[in-house]
Amino acid sequence: MKSPASLKRAAEWALPYWTRGQAGRETPQDLFRVLYFGWLVAFTLKLLGSAWDVSWHFKWLRDDLAPPHLLNSAGTAIAVALTVIHGYTGYGVDKAALRLIQWGTGIFLVAVPLDLINHRVNGLDITSWSPSHIMLYLGTFFMIAGVLRGWFVGAPPGRERTVVLGAFFAFFLENVHFPEQHQEYGILSIGAWDNHATYAEPILLQFAADQMGRPVDRGMMTAFSLPVPDFLYPVYAVVVGLSVLVVARLLIGRFGAATLVAGAYVGVRTLLWPLLTFTGFPPSAVPFFLVVAGLVVDLAFLVRMPYVRAVLGTVGVTAVAYGALVAQSAIMGGVYSAIKGQKGLLGAPPPATSSAVWAGLGLLVLWLAAEWLADRRRGSQTIEARVIATATP
Repeated sequence: MKSPASLKRAAEWALPYWTRGQAGRETPQDLFRVLYFGWLVAFTLKLLGSAWDVSWHFKWLRDDLAPPHLLNSAGTAIAVALTVIHGYTGYGVDKAALRLIQWGTGIFLVAVPLDLINHRVNGLDITSWSPSHIMLYLGTFFMIAGVLRGWFVGAPPGRERTVVLGAFFAFFLENVHFPEQHQEYGILSIGAWDNHATYAEPILLQFAADQMGRPVDRGMMTAFSLPVPDFLYPVYAVVVGLSVLVVARLLIGRFGAATLVAGAYVGVRTLLWPLLTFTGFPPSAVPFFLVVAGLVVDLAFLVRMPYVRAVLGTVGVTAVAYGALVAQSAIMGGVYSAIKGQKGLLGAPPPATSSAVWAGLGLLVLWLAAEWLADRRRGSQTIEARVIATATP
């Protein structure tokens, strides 16, 4: 707890900045850092709450005031406060960043009551892929995109700029990958059932069975744990998740950026795994394959020609991502089997390898689009530099 004197000094420092202004206003560096470190705190709370939330829902019946929801709500409250500060004062953002943050926060806040209504009407609705849940991810998507732009445009060059930019991209990757956790928890729940154990409480299983109109059996467990087609997991991971790593590498501009962003996200998931499982919550598969795919993204950028890089990179990244996913399922399942005498509980969702072509095509389209936008940005910067040089006596 901060002392009253500390709070008074903080208020005395902050109050002079509370004046009306337009986005793009010149921002003192100390205020800029406070605002964006506030965003780091907000996204950290949301990440911890979200990670706990999925595990919670694979064990207990849904509760609006469950601890994970409260932790997530604390992060949302900070995000809303920061959105209001940016919007009122104009500090720390340009117009594009502010619009993205405001639209993202607005979509998220609209999605919250819609999600509550959805659960009241449709009951359990555990799937991460429901329309109201997708609205939550979409709102967070725009919110983080705005924060990324604001930091990218306004932060001074240096190590801190690069590290924080990488952290925001890791939060971005966590948000887009979040719905995939349903399959990552679900595959282990089915494995537990096959080994005569369950992670979910009986009340949750019975509620789900009653909602489906069938007994508590393996068919119910499969519908409960993996309610979407098998191809969705690898296709979405390659097209959406790896596109985030491509953009991260383009904007951060350093070799290893994609690997470190993927590694940061996977590292957090790895650290949370024992914290959740040792406290009695269900375990999940961890997407280690993203780190291997991130390394291949970085290697692809050794090719200097952007559009050739996109084509070659897509082929290599897609092949490696699917291969790593298959290997993770086989190797990790074998390790767990040797230790516990059970089969496949630490593997991965079904890789559905026949979907690799479609995943590669989707990634290629987005990679080419990212290279085209980056090329346009480089061109505009070159023209601007020439104009400035010409106008300078």
